[in-house]
Formats: sequence, C-alpha cells, structure tokens
Amino acid sequence: MSIKKMSRLGKALVSVSLSVGLLTSVSMFTEAPAAHAATVSASSKANSIIATGKRYMGVRYQFAAPSGRTNAFDCSSFTQYVYKKNGINLPRSSKQQSKVGTYVPKSQLKPGDLVFFYSPIHHVAIYIGNGKILHTYGKPGVTISDMNSGWWKSHYATARRVIH
Repeated sequence: MSIKKMSRLGKALVSVSLSVGLLTSVSMFTEAPAAHAATVSASSKANSIIATGKRYMGVRYQFAAPSGRTNAFDCSSFTQYVYKKNGINLPRSSKQQSKVGTYVPKSQLKPGDLVFFYSPIHHVAIYIGNGKILHTYGKPGVTISDMNSGWWKSHYATARRVIH
C-alpha cells in the first residue's frame, strides 16, 4: 500500500473515531436529563402518594372495608385508594398487591414502595422513608409506624415498587 493511501486510511480512521466519540458524548448529555426527569417524576409521585395517605391519618380501621370508601379502611383498601388517587391501579387484596410491580430488597426501599408483612402476606403498608410506614390497622386506624422495631420488624415479608 502506498504512503498516500495509508495516510488517507489513517485520516478516515481518525475521522470515524472522532465521530463515534462525539456521538457518545452527545448521547451521554442528552440521556442524563431524561434519566434525571424519570427520577424526579417517581420521587414527585411518591411524595404525592404519601401526602394523599397522610390526609387520612386517624381514619378508623375496618376489616374488609369496601373499596373507594374513605370513612374506614383496611390495609389494602387504603393502599388501593391512595395509589388510585395518584393514577396507579392496584388489585384489592394485600396478597394480590404483593404480586404487582417489581421486587425491591429491604435495603433498597424508596418512599412510595409497598411493604408487606406476615407469611403468607396479610398486611400492606406504604414505605415513607427513614424506616417508617404509613398504613392502617386496629385501634390507631391510619397511622405511621417504625418498620424496623417490634412486631413490624419481626413480621416483614417483602416489598414491591409500583412507581416507575
């Protein structure tokens, strides 16, 4: 091969390398805001879900409370109602809810995740951050509990993420 052809080939390779490098750089910058927007959107949705749930603090607990009712909830009618108010449809029972979304290890919980207790599943709560859950049961009705102590700690089962 002549030196002239090698020089043209070298220039072409440099040109291709630079083009690929520029495209990679550009795509990194254009994808980052979209990824950030998705995180902000999920975080904003979680905050809205938690705020909606907190509006019902103290509302009494009633086993098998009908869906859509707000003067009494059971654990899964509460989560179903709160998420539906924020555009996310959940099945009616805690056992059914434990099968939607994606599995989340306890160490990676984020606000807005659904947290389940007992085995088999018989209770659902909304993770609100810092080891706290928003849920309803027994005497307190809708309340906030520490999931890392007492009964809640020893009966933790799993968690699911339904906000994406």
